[in-house]
Amino acid sequence: EPLTVINKKFDLLFSDLLKNQKKNYKNIILCSSDQQEERFNQILENSKDEIIYSILVTSLREGFIDHDNKIAVYTDHQIFNRHHRFKSKTKFTDKQSITLKQLTNLQIGDFVTHIDHGVGEFAGLHKIDNNGKKQESIKLIYKGGDLLYLSVHSLHKISKFSGKEGHNPSVNKLGGTKWQTTKSKTKSRIKTIAFNLIKLYAKRKTVKGFSYSPDSYLQHELEASFMWEDTPDQNTATISIKEDMEKETPMDRLICGDVGFGKTELAVRAAFKAVADNKQVAILVPTTILALQHYKTFKSRLKDFPCKVDYINRFKTPKQQKETLSKLEEGKIDILIGTHRIVGKDINFKDLGLLIIDEEQKFGVNIKDKLKNFKENVDILTLSATPIPRTLQFSLLGARDFSVINTPPPNRIAIDTEIVQFNEEIIRDAIQYEISRNGQVFFIHNRIDNIKEVAGMIQRLVPNAKVRIGHGQLEGKVLEELMLGFIEGDYDVLVSTTIVENGVDVPNANTILINNANNFGLSDLHQMRGRVGRSNKQAFCYLISPPSHQLSDDSRKRLKALEQFSNLGSGFSIAMRDLDIRGAGDLLGADQSGFINEIGFEMYQKILNEAVEELKQEKFKELFKEEKEQYFIKDCQIDTDLEILIPDTYVSNIEERLNIYKELNSLKNEEELILFQNNLEDRFGIIPTSVSDLISSMKLKWIAKKIGFERLLLKNGQMRAYFTTKSDSLYFESDVFGKILEYLKHHFTTCSMKEKNNKLSLVISEVNSATKAIEICKKILY
Repeated sequence: EPLTVINKKFDLLFSDLLKNQKKNYKNIILCSSDQQEERFNQILENSKDEIIYSILVTSLREGFIDHDNKIAVYTDHQIFNRHHRFKSKTKFTDKQSITLKQLTNLQIGDFVTHIDHGVGEFAGLHKIDNNGKKQESIKLIYKGGDLLYLSVHSLHKISKFSGKEGHNPSVNKLGGTKWQTTKSKTKSRIKTIAFNLIKLYAKRKTVKGFSYSPDSYLQHELEASFMWEDTPDQNTATISIKEDMEKETPMDRLICGDVGFGKTELAVRAAFKAVADNKQVAILVPTTILALQHYKTFKSRLKDFPCKVDYINRFKTPKQQKETLSKLEEGKIDILIGTHRIVGKDINFKDLGLLIIDEEQKFGVNIKDKLKNFKENVDILTLSATPIPRTLQFSLLGARDFSVINTPPPNRIAIDTEIVQFNEEIIRDAIQYEISRNGQVFFIHNRIDNIKEVAGMIQRLVPNAKVRIGHGQLEGKVLEELMLGFIEGDYDVLVSTTIVENGVDVPNANTILINNANNFGLSDLHQMRGRVGRSNKQAFCYLISPPSHQLSDDSRKRLKALEQFSNLGSGFSIAMRDLDIRGAGDLLGADQSGFINEIGFEMYQKILNEAVEELKQEKFKELFKEEKEQYFIKDCQIDTDLEILIPDTYVSNIEERLNIYKELNSLKNEEELILFQNNLEDRFGIIPTSVSDLISSMKLKWIAKKIGFERLLLKNGQMRAYFTTKSDSLYFESDVFGKILEYLKHHFTTCSMKEKNNKLSLVISEVNSATKAIEICKKILY
């Protein structure tokens, strides 16, 4: 027979389990995941009496009690009254999505930037002869037809040129000075920016923040009562946030997850963790409506917990606002949600511990500066679906910690996106279909002066629909009631301006029509489309725009990009595509930096990383002295006459070969290398000698870099290793250099040190393979 309905009442669960125990019934609890099992164990430890139970990680639709066999089976989703996740039997994968790899794929004729020689044209892979052995290299054409052949080991030095679309770069001359001047100019400008970034980072590292205590059982209870099952990425992000909060240094983490992928739930958990330690939380959101929506979400998630949530926005009367502020100062409010009113001068928190910024890309630079001065040692959590390039930048630089949520919630379906011309029939059919399946519709029209006519037209087309109008000029109270009415499902069609763009969560609305979609930016369109498709129903998005020949190039590309990236989790690709269309000129806030269009975005990244590395070693030595490994050189160049290439007979497709070379070149450690080898064997069969030599030469490169060799020549059975040319380098005082001298002492018959033209090198004879060279390097090091 069915079990008692527990509905999150734990004392009821405890007494139920004890009652069964007395009757000698066996208690079994079914959990949907290991994390859930852990939470249960912690919740049940809090019972006064000892409860005997066993947990199985498996899924069942509902629990039951079986009197013949004396067992009582409980399911976690019934105890917590949450959504039972239905597991579909057919696994399908998203193969249509265009990956970052494809975005950066090289085609013959593409422009590429080489970090030492500047912009050239890619001319494919070519085989060259080296001492009678075949090797594959990359051919680049420079100004005046000059050719540069690049070894596959130096692939990381080139990157596809991606400036503003349609803008062709000027090709550099090999050996000319122009590129070096551009590069050093860029570098010095980047250094100023990087300097400020690192200073900020340094300050964060030295400031002592508040270190939160580990999770309480209330925290486990809150997390277990989440309606849905955590996705793997959500779980990882939750762990990272908690670790950050428990550390002494203030947290500054960016969570980049697509629209509707559960970022708000992470914010709820972080906020509650702060409140559990008697700290206050401020949540900054871009729009009044979102403040209201978040207030509802937080209120309902935290209703069973000792936690006071309030919000402040222009919907409240001055008197109500004043009341809220005085409660805040007295510490009677734990979580305050609001628009930029929150950073106003008249707002005083009693003890602020955490600031959560939602949809960070909506805030201007000056508000962010205000936030910085808000309080030095507050933990900051930033959420964004389509991060603006500058935000990405900060995170890729390590001035911020970064988590990406890529996995969609179970049973989500990609939104069907279509570009259509204005047509009354299409509009009527779309709305009628949605209403016929008891759903609701958003119609976005971003002009207040004729929004009433549009609503009238919809009413004429679909007479049985309840249509309402919403826009930012309505009075606060009216707008508030309107939105709540729509969320509650009181009417069918909401004709509104873009006020619904951020965070309005109406699971029942699954069709959105965006009028004059060509006038919006990419991330705005992506955000608006994200208002639908938040349940397991198929959702539709119609982008209404003039015929494509009447659109500007950029508008056409934007709409196309949106149609192309309609998969779940494409926010990140959209941010990257945005870079391509707009050019990355506005990466650095107020100083519009056109130089990125000269060198390409990826190369800008590379120079940026170089600049940061240099600053770390020059100006900020003290701060980074505990960084684990100090590499004295950034890169080791390998020249060899071994046959290292992927033969055509092994991988015939040129593009695929180039991708494999690229992938090999980007590997970081042994584990990745082993995985890479296994994948190669799986895909193409047994690895030929030339490929395993290629892989060994990669290992050799790593170990040579560790030892501090700038260049390694492996020719005619001899290994010649060159040291850094900076004679004042600390390298010559390091332990590693000491180990080399030690090796020299014991192997003077096969090994010698030479100096020519101020270049110091180590020469070792009888080395006829990469494996032998690795062996020697290992002897030196270990």
